[in-house]
Amino acid sequence: MDDRAFAEQESSRSGERAPVSPSPSPSSIPSPSPAVKLPPAPVAGLSQVQMDNAGTIVQVARTMGLSRRAMIIGVATAMQESNLHNNDSEAVPESLNYPHQGTSVDHDSIGVFQQRPSSGWGTVANLMRPAYQAEKFFTKLAKLDWENMSLTEAAQAVQVSAYPNAYAKHESRATTIVDAFL
Repeated sequence: MDDRAFAEQESSRSGERAPVSPSPSPSSIPSPSPAVKLPPAPVAGLSQVQMDNAGTIVQVARTMGLSRRAMIIGVATAMQESNLHNNDSEAVPESLNYPHQGTSVDHDSIGVFQQRPSSGWGTVANLMRPAYQAEKFFTKLAKLDWENMSLTEAAQAVQVSAYPNAYAKHESRATTIVDAFL
């Protein structure tokens, strides 16, 4: 016998009506917490730091409503540019003041995408944040006909690298990495 039925039975015996609490409405019943998806373990030979940076790139693309292919282009680009490390640069002393995971030696290139403050990518403070760099990368990518380009053509059109054909070699590993997050 449930509590409500018991309370009603006891009330009728004593001749008094016991107050009965209303049944909870479906909207007042707390819904179970959604399962929190833990970050995947490193794949494709990455360290946890590299995997975390790849996760940031994937999350930014997801937030911007971009496809798996865009995510792969972004991760492959960052693999070529910095090996997925958020690098400072000795040529940009201010970059040493922010969290970083290595040092770049390519002009004033900083961060996971090795974007340059002198080329208009943003302030040093912003460029030392992987999420900011990913958003800048994907914003430029989205303005292109990237869906009809090879990975290398799309990455080069955004980054304008001195090594325009270097991105393609990362496509297979980048695919494995992105798929770990999906």
